[in-house]
Amino acid sequence: MMGTLASVLAAKKIRTHTDRFRADVEGDIREVGGILKITDIRVRYQLRVAPEQEADARWCFGNYVDKCPAAQSVIDCIRIKDELELLPEG
Repeated sequence: MMGTLASVLAAKKIRTHTDRFRADVEGDIREVGGILKITDIRVRYQLRVAPEQEADARWCFGNYVDKCPAAQSVIDCIRIKDELELLPEG
Protein backbone atom coordinates (compact mmCIF):
# COMPACT_ATOMS: atom_id res chain seq x y z
CA MET A 1 0.00 0.00 0.00
CA MET A 2 2.79 2.39 0.93
CA GLY A 3 4.55 1.72 -2.38
CA THR A 4 1.40 2.41 -4.39
CA LEU A 5 0.78 5.65 -2.51
CA ALA A 6 4.42 6.65 -3.11
CA SER A 7 3.98 6.00 -6.84
CA VAL A 8 0.83 8.11 -7.01
CA LEU A 9 2.56 10.90 -5.06
CA ALA A 10 5.58 10.72 -7.39
CA ALA A 11 3.29 11.29 -10.38
CA LYS A 12 2.37 14.62 -8.74
CA LYS A 13 6.08 15.40 -8.12
CA ILE A 14 5.73 14.88 -4.35
CA ARG A 15 8.92 13.41 -2.90
CA THR A 16 8.68 10.40 -0.61
CA HIS A 17 12.24 9.82 0.58
CA THR A 18 12.55 8.03 3.93
CA ASP A 19 13.01 11.29 5.82
CA ARG A 20 9.72 12.62 4.38
CA PHE A 21 7.35 9.63 4.26
CA ARG A 22 6.54 6.87 6.74
CA ALA A 23 3.76 4.50 7.69
CA ASP A 24 2.82 2.99 11.03
CA VAL A 25 0.77 -0.17 10.62
CA GLU A 26 -1.30 -2.18 13.09
CA GLY A 27 -3.65 -5.08 12.65
CA ASP A 28 -6.10 -7.21 14.55
CA ILE A 29 -6.31 -10.99 14.52
CA ARG A 30 -9.57 -12.49 15.74
CA GLU A 31 -11.13 -15.91 15.91
CA VAL A 32 -13.83 -16.19 13.28
CA GLY A 33 -15.69 -19.48 13.10
CA GLY A 34 -12.92 -21.26 14.99
CA ILE A 35 -10.18 -19.91 12.69
CA LEU A 36 -7.77 -17.07 13.44
CA LYS A 37 -8.10 -14.38 10.80
CA ILE A 38 -6.66 -10.94 10.16
CA THR A 39 -9.78 -8.80 10.41
CA ASP A 40 -8.50 -5.23 10.46
CA ILE A 41 -5.49 -3.30 9.19
CA ARG A 42 -4.83 0.29 10.22
CA VAL A 43 -2.26 2.38 8.37
CA ARG A 44 -1.22 5.85 9.50
CA TYR A 45 0.89 7.69 6.95
CA GLN A 46 2.97 10.75 7.71
CA LEU A 47 4.18 12.90 4.85
CA ARG A 48 6.22 16.08 4.86
CA VAL A 49 5.08 18.42 2.10
CA ALA A 50 5.27 22.04 1.08
CA PRO A 51 2.03 23.96 1.65
CA GLU A 52 1.43 24.25 -2.09
CA GLN A 53 1.51 20.43 -2.40
CA GLU A 54 -1.05 19.67 0.31
CA ALA A 55 -4.06 19.54 -2.04
CA ASP A 56 -2.27 17.17 -4.42
CA ALA A 57 -1.14 14.99 -1.50
CA ARG A 58 -4.72 14.73 -0.22
CA TRP A 59 -5.95 13.87 -3.72
CA CYS A 60 -3.31 11.11 -4.03
CA PHE A 61 -4.28 9.70 -0.65
CA GLY A 62 -7.94 9.73 -1.61
CA ASN A 63 -7.30 7.77 -4.80
CA TYR A 64 -4.40 5.36 -4.29
CA VAL A 65 -6.35 2.39 -2.81
CA ASP A 66 -8.18 1.86 -6.11
CA LYS A 67 -4.80 1.33 -7.80
CA CYS A 68 -3.21 -0.78 -5.04
CA PRO A 69 -2.87 -4.52 -5.79
CA ALA A 70 -2.36 -5.41 -2.10
CA ALA A 71 -5.38 -3.45 -0.88
CA GLN A 72 -7.59 -4.67 -3.72
CA SER A 73 -6.59 -8.27 -2.97
CA VAL A 74 -7.87 -8.16 0.61
CA ILE A 75 -10.36 -5.30 0.78
CA ASP A 76 -13.38 -7.62 0.64
CA CYS A 77 -12.26 -9.70 3.63
CA ILE A 78 -10.10 -7.38 5.77
CA ARG A 79 -11.22 -3.93 6.91
CA ILE A 80 -8.62 -1.33 5.95
CA LYS A 81 -8.55 2.00 7.73
CA ASP A 82 -5.96 4.48 6.57
CA GLU A 83 -5.22 8.06 7.44
CA LEU A 84 -2.76 10.70 6.30
CA GLU A 85 -1.07 13.26 8.50
CA LEU A 86 0.58 16.07 6.57
CA LEU A 87 3.57 17.66 8.25
CA PRO A 88 5.40 20.83 7.26
CA GLU A 89 8.65 20.50 5.36
CA GLY A 90 11.69 21.11 7.43
